[in-house]
Amino acid sequence: MSSRQRRAQALPGYPQLLVNQSVRAASSSASFIELRNGLRMPYVQAGEGELLLFVHGSLCDYRYWQPQLAGLSKHYRCVAVSLTHYWPAADTDTEPGLPFSWSEHANEVAEFIERFGVGPAHVVGHSRGGCVAFHSARRHPEHVRTLTLADPGGPLQIAGRSPASLPEPVNALRAKAAQLIESGDVEAGLQLFVDSVSRPGFWAMSTPGFRRMATDNAHTLARQFRDPLPAYVPEQAAEVRCPVLLIDGEKSPEMFHRTVAALQNWLPDARRETVRGASHGMNLAHPSAFNRYVDEFIRSVSGQQAQ
Repeated sequence: MSSRQRRAQALPGYPQLLVNQSVRAASSSASFIELRNGLRMPYVQAGEGELLLFVHGSLCDYRYWQPQLAGLSKHYRCVAVSLTHYWPAADTDTEPGLPFSWSEHANEVAEFIERFGVGPAHVVGHSRGGCVAFHSARRHPEHVRTLTLADPGGPLQIAGRSPASLPEPVNALRAKAAQLIESGDVEAGLQLFVDSVSRPGFWAMSTPGFRRMATDNAHTLARQFRDPLPAYVPEQAAEVRCPVLLIDGEKSPEMFHRTVAALQNWLPDARRETVRGASHGMNLAHPSAFNRYVDEFIRSVSGQQAQ
């Protein structure tokens, strides 16, 4: 391990995925499913068996899940999607007039499963993609067999309290990052955002693969900021009827631990696993542990359903 990697691994926060993991960039193997709104959802797949669908978070796309496709395709038909508007979307998919929202993405995930034709699916979502997957499962239970939420994004609505919100300095920083990106200074905007959700210097230490992926999706960041994720509430959690696996990283930011703990109490059928030594990018930093938790969860549920 290089001294650069050792320094990076010592830093807490957003993390390992920014420093010591490569992301495959090839798009030639991608396929597309056209949705009712006319947009096309790109995806890659590997393996045979029950459908295991992966939903990425901010600044990412289907490339984010390469370690899961490599490890879990031995047992499942693994499909990683790029949500609409994300790379490798056509230029026409990024027009400002077309809807970009977590709500649209939640419905599009369900439509993708329907049109793919081999569902229902075991759905895995990370960060913002966890929120998208949560609401997709809640709204469209017929398409989701199990749900895995890894550090799901979004605030909590605790009874008698206002939903958690970002401090004004953070909102101001994000606005500045979006302004830089939209004005053409993409590198500076991404550095500002990535370092703010991790630690100063993380962007500089990130791998070329991650930097390429984030740059390819930089155009989504401002639109994401204009569409904040909804708060989780007990009433909506109770509507998720499928078994749920909640995964957090031992070193993930505290807000994710709070969300996972609350959802574990609110969901009708939930269990929790923590990836030791990992932060928010636990599926990249410790893919063997992450993949094992997902596989064991699906196998346990499938065994119960077969009885």
